[in-house]
Amino acid sequence: MTNSKEQFLEMISESVDDFVKKEISPNVMKWDEEQYFPIDLFKKAGELGFMGVFVDEKYGGAGLGYNEYTLIIEKISMVDPSIGLSVAAHNSLCVNHILMFCNEEQKNKLLPNLASGKHLGAWGLTEHNTGSDAKNMSSVAKKEGDNWVLNGTKNFITHGKSCDTAVVIFRTGEKGDNHGMTAFYIEKGTKGFTAGKKENKLGMRASETAELVFENCVIPDSNRIGNVGEGFIQSMKILDGGRLSIAALSIGIANGAYQAALKYAKERKQFGKAIANFQAISFKLADMATKIEASKLLLQNAIRLKENNKQYTKEAAMAKMYSSESCVEIATDAVQIHGGYGYIKEYPVEKFYRDSKLCTIGEGTTEIQKLVIARNIIS
Repeated sequence: MTNSKEQFLEMISESVDDFVKKEISPNVMKWDEEQYFPIDLFKKAGELGFMGVFVDEKYGGAGLGYNEYTLIIEKISMVDPSIGLSVAAHNSLCVNHILMFCNEEQKNKLLPNLASGKHLGAWGLTEHNTGSDAKNMSSVAKKEGDNWVLNGTKNFITHGKSCDTAVVIFRTGEKGDNHGMTAFYIEKGTKGFTAGKKENKLGMRASETAELVFENCVIPDSNRIGNVGEGFIQSMKILDGGRLSIAALSIGIANGAYQAALKYAKERKQFGKAIANFQAISFKLADMATKIEASKLLLQNAIRLKENNKQYTKEAAMAKMYSSESCVEIATDAVQIHGGYGYIKEYPVEKFYRDSKLCTIGEGTTEIQKLVIARNIIS
């Protein structure tokens, strides 16, 4: 059984490697420089099952679990974290919210196109003045007969301009109330639903980040996900899984930076020998390798709990916090090992360095992870 599982994961790994080599590697720096979002790429990813990893086969998905999913994110992110981020946001946020909380009619309507990659998903919780303080959101949904009228703006939304389906949380009660928010899905072309500005970012530049704008946007009550007042509770459950995604993304970046640094250290000669043979460099490489292994073990522990239907909020926060902070440290050391060459775009570590920082911010900052961990330890 173990061998069978390992063989299956190896098959997925090879499939991702082929996809990355053919479709992503030749374009990484071009997409980064132009801040180009390669939307057609995700249709190809959908054909391989990468856009509906968790979705049951009856809806056209791959029907896989988190071990397979995190492997896909890691392997893509070793080459281009921007694409890894987009695949993660689509799967673990938008699609997963629909999968976990939509009714059967909604699933049958939405999931086949999302799982195939024909449609791209977005998920909106964050607002300009409420990042970590999501319970005080200003975007409001008001019930009018059998419809809801949505007003407000969400920002820092992955696929904010290009999404076909967005799952968005709106305030339907009092600010600060855990049960004062409700989730809805909105489809592209709905009157009053538009995209705002696209952000010009430090890193992850090939992953689109933009505003979602709602101006008297009217949707039917059939677009409501779950009961009124459940939106925030749903979101917290979605973010637990999302933190596993960011951990996988972080491990991919860290491993990509480490492999590049190791290769360079073996090839670069100073004072008559490869710099990998100098203790200062070899110790950096040893620390990098150890942090990657520790990150993988924390992630695997959280996945094990999740897939056995056990509480994993603390473990997901630990995996996300440690792997994201380690990812930044590893990318920084990779640049240092490259010396001056680490600062120019000819070498991949410059991009890993820029891309890594988002991992300590997205899906809850490091400070929020510490808060989650502390609350679980103390309670």
